[in-house]
Amino acid sequence: MIESSQHLLLSLVVAGLASAFVPAHADTLLVDRASMSKPMARPMRGMSMAQVEQRFGAPMQRLDARGGQKHDWPVINRWMYTDYTVYFERTHVIDIVLNHATPEEIGPAPVN
Repeated sequence: MIESSQHLLLSLVVAGLASAFVPAHADTLLVDRASMSKPMARPMRGMSMAQVEQRFGAPMQRLDARGGQKHDWPVINRWMYTDYTVYFERTHVIDIVLNHATPEEIGPAPVN
């Protein structure tokens, strides 16, 4: 009995030491990168589409507009730039969201 408990204790110690030498792997979170990064020039809430394009250039991609089916549902336009996506309500900026830096970066879940 004593021999098996010593064997169990030795196994636990060895497992603990082995795990201490395994390199830690942490997920990169989009929110962490956003809070640690230096401020970058990006559109401000309320800017018009013309102002955004004049100051930041043409977007890489203009995504299809969403919404507008009813009068109370405004049309939302999305322009993708290299580092961020700009969201417009009709023609004015309402939000800017950072794009994922790598496929492994974890961020907001996509809307289905």
